Amino acid sequence: MNLVFIGPSGAGKGTQAEKIAAKFGMQHIATGDLFREDLENQTALGLLAQKYMNQGELVPDEVADAMVEACLRRVKPTQGVILDGFPRTVYQAQALDELLTNMDRTLDAAIYINVSDRQILTERILGRLTCRSCQRPFHERYNPFSNCPIQRCAGEHLYRREDDTSEHTQTRLKNFHRQIASVVEHYHRTGKLIIIDGQGAIEQVTQTLSETMEALAKREALRATRAETTEIQALKEVTPALSPEQATHHSLDIVLLGAPGSGKGTQAQHLCQQLKLTHIATGDLFRENLKNQTELGKLAKTFMDRGELVPDDVTEAMVRERLARPDTANGFVLDGFPRTLSQAEALTDILTGLNRRLDSVFYFKVSDEEIVSRLSGRIICRECQVPFHKLHNPFQVCPFGKCQGEYLYQRDDDKEETIRARLKTFHRQTAPLIDYYREAGLLLELEGEGELWEVTARVLTAAQSLIVEVA
Repeated sequence: MNLVFIGPSGAGKGTQAEKIAAKFGMQHIATGDLFREDLENQTALGLLAQKYMNQGELVPDEVADAMVEACLRRVKPTQGVILDGFPRTVYQAQALDELLTNMDRTLDAAIYINVSDRQILTERILGRLTCRSCQRPFHERYNPFSNCPIQRCAGEHLYRREDDTSEHTQTRLKNFHRQIASVVEHYHRTGKLIIIDGQGAIEQVTQTLSETMEALAKREALRATRAETTEIQALKEVTPALSPEQATHHSLDIVLLGAPGSGKGTQAQHLCQQLKLTHIATGDLFRENLKNQTELGKLAKTFMDRGELVPDDVTEAMVRERLARPDTANGFVLDGFPRTLSQAEALTDILTGLNRRLDSVFYFKVSDEEIVSRLSGRIICRECQVPFHKLHNPFQVCPFGKCQGEYLYQRDDDKEETIRARLKTFHRQTAPLIDYYREAGLLLELEGEGELWEVTARVLTAAQSLIVEVA
């Protein structure tokens, strides 16, 4: 039997997954533990993730997806699995469906542990303690430390996570419901969704899950109703975008969308130079927060130090802080965010809070074959992180005057096989994002192939038309 456990932070997914896996002889796959293990064991995927982290970059989703796949392939075909912490988005759910099919496995159910009372969730999260040695969660009241499950410590390493505060908890829950609505709909549509009440005592929830497992083993029909899914989706907080009349801050605010290698960064520089806008690249923003040891940078580093992926709510907070700075007063070009539908909704929320609205989303259309050709020739300066290309943009001089080209190298993820995996992830993520902005009347599709000057001319023409329209 193969299961997915879904639920908000504090719902008890990890605790229940361990209990059910032990009782029914299944393999519990917790993505947080999986990520730490790959880093500690220095697997190929762990080393790749570490490189991103060392460069001050977010680890791409496709790396986490590949870690899940590698772990699943190590499990005996006859042993069932419980996935905890994955999938978090609908594109990950679709990727998991495809992966299990290719492995001759079938997902029996996606079990949503429903705790809709935010007060209960907050109480659970604020009382949570984590072992610094083994990263296992405990709770002051509901699951006090008695002994280390992997015999590494005697409880002296227990600590409260920096993000387990009331403020971060509310943000995290808001982010979770924004992400999970489409996942719930996906599993309901495919007939895999089961919802159980997770608000009782640990033993009570375990008993309910055990009964659910036994019913599934007997092939009894246990499926969520539309009323139940509607109740969960109703927890999603949707902030409407401001109309041009409602927006009190008038500027030219643009988002660039496109596959890796589509030229977003290059065109962002041209746009900003010509129109005197501020270029905000989320990769640079992440590195800046880490380097300057801002509060958000320190928080992000705590996840990285624990061998965990930095959650979306931290990235979104960095974007929120950056967009509020004075240098964005005339407008900005945002490159690298949003990447998913939930992040697009978060951006709408951020801009509404700043009394701003997006003016347009430029989507660069470039074929996959062209992307592979571009990226497989890309080389990067290890010293200043500036990208060059063997054919289209060979190294001549360092823009920062730091080096003479002796630090140029090709990243492991700029190899063809990895590029195609990244493109697959991009298309899964971006399809609903494109629809979202098209329905909002903001999407402008631009041909991204051709000579650099031709693409730049298209972009600047579109921007000038936009300026006239906004004015």
